[in-house]
Amino acid sequence: MKKLLVLLKDYKKESVLAPLFKMLEASFELIVPLVVTAIIDVGIARRDSAYILRMCLAMVALGLIGLACSVTAQYFAAKAASGFGTKLRHWLFAHIQQLSFTEIDQVGTSTLITRMTSDINQVQSAVNMVLRLFLRSPFIVFGAMVMAFTIDLKAALVFAVTIPLLSLVVFGIMIVSIPLYRKVQERLDKVLGITRENLAGARVIRAFHKEEEEKSRFEESLESLTFMQNHVGKISAFLNPVTYVIINGATILLLYTGALQVDAGVLTQGEVVALVNYMSQILVELVKLANLIVLITKAVACGNRVESVLAIKSSMPKDAEGSGSGLGGERREAAGSGPCKVQFCQVGLSYQGAGAESLSGIDFSVGKGETVGIIGGTGSGKTSLVHLIPRFYDATRGEVLVDGKNVKDYPLEELRQKVGIVMQRAVLFQGTIRENLCWGKPDATEEELYQALETAQAREVVEGKEGKLEAYVEQGGKNFSGGQRQRLTIARALVRKPEILILDDSASALDYATDARLRKAIREMEGSPTVFIVSQRTSSIQHADKIIVLDDGEIAGIGTHGQLLEGCEVYREIYESQYKRQ
Repeated sequence: MKKLLVLLKDYKKESVLAPLFKMLEASFELIVPLVVTAIIDVGIARRDSAYILRMCLAMVALGLIGLACSVTAQYFAAKAASGFGTKLRHWLFAHIQQLSFTEIDQVGTSTLITRMTSDINQVQSAVNMVLRLFLRSPFIVFGAMVMAFTIDLKAALVFAVTIPLLSLVVFGIMIVSIPLYRKVQERLDKVLGITRENLAGARVIRAFHKEEEEKSRFEESLESLTFMQNHVGKISAFLNPVTYVIINGATILLLYTGALQVDAGVLTQGEVVALVNYMSQILVELVKLANLIVLITKAVACGNRVESVLAIKSSMPKDAEGSGSGLGGERREAAGSGPCKVQFCQVGLSYQGAGAESLSGIDFSVGKGETVGIIGGTGSGKTSLVHLIPRFYDATRGEVLVDGKNVKDYPLEELRQKVGIVMQRAVLFQGTIRENLCWGKPDATEEELYQALETAQAREVVEGKEGKLEAYVEQGGKNFSGGQRQRLTIARALVRKPEILILDDSASALDYATDARLRKAIREMEGSPTVFIVSQRTSSIQHADKIIVLDDGEIAGIGTHGQLLEGCEVYREIYESQYKRQ
């Protein structure tokens, strides 16, 4: 949590002025009981109406000045807290953007969403409250005790006993509740994860009529969260009644002691009223302080959780670290195609936490302008293989080379400028079609956009929409069909004219005729990009220059369609399952 507070350095003035004005307000508040004492002992005792009026006006003036100080303090506290929250969100979001797929998979999307929203909101609220009350409440508590000692030593001893006793209760409950609030946040993560999963898969759940089972799973998780919240809530709720009992007991003792002192002529009636007022102020401020401590406890737990995400080091820094093994200058010649564009040298990949390798012994080279098909059964490692090229994951063994240079030696931005990738899941973002297409090239001309649309077989999609390129895209592209989304995401990748184009099963929703036209248009593209087509359909890759067949993370065969039909049993089985022998 301490590391997060460095973000307040840009709000030093506000962080000083907010508590300063609050303490000024508290100072005026401590003067009020003395004015009340004067009204009782002087104005009422002498029946001096003019004096009483002057003192009442003085109380009103103290109230107005205190209100002005309070509003000013709130302004500075809110400015510092909102600025702190904004900077923290930017910092966390920027850090998450630097994490590789490995770290994001490890932490989990639902957890990151909770950190970005709920946890940071809690920390921001705590910063606001601390700037306003953390110094004010102790100042009034100890100020009231000091003022009580100036009035009467014997009566003030009640304050000297009450305040430590209250502090013991408050801090004791805080120590017990801190770890419990951490558990509450962990269980909240679980509830949010189930909620996100259910909302994302609502159609599947309904299709399989699993609503009741999912409700039960959600309720079970919610009950666990509710139980923990109730448990820690009871401990926190115990704080207020205990403090009230202690304060009211102290008030009774104070009245009794004060009565004896008045009877003995040591104290006046007005001074007893002032002592009771000071005790009431202590009650109010300690209740505020107790609630503030509960809020701080929650915020510290949330801040530590945010800090734990910020502490995660990316396995892929933005700038190259020269982590290649020195083969960067060696270029293997691909048969008939000139220098290699992409080269895998005995590559192995193990996902974090996984036992066995997902890919092992991957060794092949691809020349510039070649089209490579990648096929294999479900879970054979097709997507894992192509994700190594733009360095979404790092090879745990061997090397991946692009233009003869280890991908680990490239700055990520430079490497990914060379690569255009279309993921399995077609994702469009809220905005216009033009804004979505310009992701790869912000300054793309309309001609370039339509050229990419033409190649991706998506021109008819755009021209069929009102507004054409300015047509609105809903979040996730919900106002487009699956095939339309796929074609638009392919066009988005083509706009930047990448040197390497990866189509990761991105034409699965297209009919065979459209798929064929798409592949033909990509082959005829200007610049002749090196194309990787990941597909389950042999029809999509049979005309590729080279086909790589994967089986359980290993290469089962490399060659053309005809060569693999003759010499690769795995490929032949896939082909025959789709085109049964007559």
